[in-house]
Amino acid sequence: MDVNFYSPGEVAVNYCELGQKKARLAIPKQFLLAVMAGVFVGLAAQGCSQVIHSISTVSFARMVGAALFTTSLMLVSVAGGELFTGNCLMIIACAEKRISAGSMLRNWLVVYLGNLIGASIVVFLITRSGQLDFSDGMLGGYTIKNAVYKTSLGFEKAFYMGIMCNILVCVALWTAAAAKDVAGKLLGIFFPVWLFASSGFEHSVANMYFIPAGIVAKSNPDWVANAVNLGVSHEQIAALGVKSFLLGNLLPVSLGNIVGGAVFIGLGYWLAYLTNKGEMKK
Repeated sequence: MDVNFYSPGEVAVNYCELGQKKARLAIPKQFLLAVMAGVFVGLAAQGCSQVIHSISTVSFARMVGAALFTTSLMLVSVAGGELFTGNCLMIIACAEKRISAGSMLRNWLVVYLGNLIGASIVVFLITRSGQLDFSDGMLGGYTIKNAVYKTSLGFEKAFYMGIMCNILVCVALWTAAAAKDVAGKLLGIFFPVWLFASSGFEHSVANMYFIPAGIVAKSNPDWVANAVNLGVSHEQIAALGVKSFLLGNLLPVSLGNIVGGAVFIGLGYWLAYLTNKGEMKK
């Protein structure tokens, strides 16, 4: 009987082929698709901030915003895009010796930079459009507060939160890959991404929007005043900058994302389904 989904073992085999396709894609196309993915994630991140900035109950705000944020991975998966966190699953093709470690790392670097450019485009568009003036500038204040929070996590906490994030992001892509129709893919993405975002775990590409947006927003005195009203100190705002973004958050979160996606999910399922060490091999 024909079933409307692939088994986990079949998904593992399919990811080998997908990893090859990603590695062989011309670098300009890798970069372009990565920029598009960065734009999708940036827009979803902004939409998340837009709907939750005035909700005082943190748990409810996260639940609502996280549901909206699932749009990002849906667009990347169905419309098309190259996302650094998802491409951590290329480790499966590398472990199977279908692609070289060099081609995988090159893809990661190109896609990472493209995602950063795409998210930065959204930062520019949002700040220039006056969107952060929403709610008398309270959205601008919230944007600063969120950036301060993320850059104040500390290396260890950000690293572990990055691991848990990309475990769920890559599981979302894995379950989406098991579906043979678009509706199944969207459903497979929704719940794992909703779980990661509701939990407040750290996603490197989303933070490529959240933190630079906060850095830009702190140049507006009205938004700064609103951030102070939200409990952020002037000292914390002064410390928010490129250095705190890159070293205080993006580096540990990116490393955590690699561990969560490539090691826990990628190599974990490779061992389970594509080697004799697992109980079954497809």
